[in-house]
Amino acid sequence: MTTPGLENAQEPRAVSQSQVTLARVMEVMDANNLGNVHGGVILRAVDTTGGTCAARHCGGPAVTAFMDEMAFLEPVRLSDILITKASVNWTGNTSLEVGVRVEVQRRGSSAHIHVGSAYLVFVSIDEAGQPTPVCPVLAETTDEQRRFREAQLRRDSRMNLRRRIEQLRSEESN
Repeated sequence: MTTPGLENAQEPRAVSQSQVTLARVMEVMDANNLGNVHGGVILRAVDTTGGTCAARHCGGPAVTAFMDEMAFLEPVRLSDILITKASVNWTGNTSLEVGVRVEVQRRGSSAHIHVGSAYLVFVSIDEAGQPTPVCPVLAETTDEQRRFREAQLRRDSRMNLRRRIEQLRSEESN
């Protein structure tokens, strides 16, 4: 099944085919003088993991277009192992949403603690930097199907907000 208007699109790709997990020990350069990891370090890891997942799904480069809010649920500390896990939730014509879950494993423990989640939108690009078709995602499990529906709601919300802001700016300029 291909997306209408994208005859060159590839066959649907299962979520499991592009999932990515990255892990890294948090070091002195990642933390402030209290031993807590800077939020920007975590955001970079989220973007890197999400971008790797998107590129794997697209079979080529994808650039970050949007990041939904990121709540930091627990502090990440010096010497924690930061674990970021990414999966494709939804695909459109040239864009896709990737969900990234952030966890830590503290020194001396095997338990993983959920410290945050984010949703990022990427656009697949060609060699000239122009948007290119994305193969559809195949949501096979109940969780993947739920994530697909939730991603569609987030997309609808982003598009509605964009239209409302453009309308407001248009009214103010008149």
